[in-house]
Amino acid sequence: MTAMITPVTETPQVREAGATARALRATRRRRAVRALTATTGLTAVVIGLFVLTMMVGSFRLTAQEVVTSVLHLADNPSVDFVVRGLRLPTALSALTVGLALGSSGTVFQQLLRNPLASPDFVGITAGASLAAVTGIVLFQVGGLAVCLLALGGAIAAALLMYVLAWRDGVSGYRFILIGIGVAVFFEGITGYMLTRAELFEARQAMHWLTGSVGQASDAELKLLSAALVVLLPLAVLLSRRLRVLELGDDSARALGARVERTRALLLGTAVLLVALAVAVAGPIVFVALVAGPIANRLLGPATGGIAAAALVGAALLLSADLIAVHLLPTPLPTGVVTGAVGAPYLLWLLATTNRQGAGG
Repeated sequence: MTAMITPVTETPQVREAGATARALRATRRRRAVRALTATTGLTAVVIGLFVLTMMVGSFRLTAQEVVTSVLHLADNPSVDFVVRGLRLPTALSALTVGLALGSSGTVFQQLLRNPLASPDFVGITAGASLAAVTGIVLFQVGGLAVCLLALGGAIAAALLMYVLAWRDGVSGYRFILIGIGVAVFFEGITGYMLTRAELFEARQAMHWLTGSVGQASDAELKLLSAALVVLLPLAVLLSRRLRVLELGDDSARALGARVERTRALLLGTAVLLVALAVAVAGPIVFVALVAGPIANRLLGPATGGIAAAALVGAALLLSADLIAVHLLPTPLPTGVVTGAVGAPYLLWLLATTNRQGAGG
């Protein structure tokens, strides 16, 4: 006796669910491909700028000479002295500081859900500046001591803002307002410290406050490089939790996220990144502000890539250093160029945010 097999009829609901699933998979593939393409392109740009920074100058070199010297593939004393002794520290400083500023800036903006939530404006940089200037003016310290003071000042400012902003949790709006107030307070004290300084200490403090990638020592660069090896992958790993927090605290809790613990961990990682960057190069403004939005434009629908924002920060700072040192009539600190480029962007951002009804 032959069993009768009844064919399964595909209902419209089943077909619709299948079509939706296929569309979602196709969208995810397109986003992944665009994210990979953008990140690969940014990596190539950063490597090119890194090499170019060491090629130009009064003693011009070819790309091959720079690469072989950096990788110790050839033995040429004159080239090695120029590349490794003179230009590599500055290029490495611009690379590492740019990576740290770009990644920390986009974490702040996504976590606090505000494009103006940059470490430049919420008190962290101001705390580092106050500690560094105090050390220079009152204790006549320099080098690694200034770096450690700036690091401690940034961390102390972040902890102060977190405590002041805590009301059964930390909201982005309250954190930003308190950060702006703390920044203004610290900047006022920094100005007072400068009025009490002798001429030499005042000039040294003002040079540090302008920000320059050429002032880092070997010890400071090693500290920042070692920290980046740990903190940057950690920030990338935490980016999935950051996406959950962007849905709002209630939705994040419904999905099982530990909201305050996750927020504190993300803030701590971002604060350490920006604190180390400021400690090494001084308060270089606007890089942390613009790196995330530029990366989002390149990523398209796959926004929020911390690795892409870090690479944009490195590209911006390497380009700014090239302009400041080689393209202007008189060499200037890197912070002057980033400030000149970033200020118009800030005005545009304020104007467009206000037109969209989000500016208050």
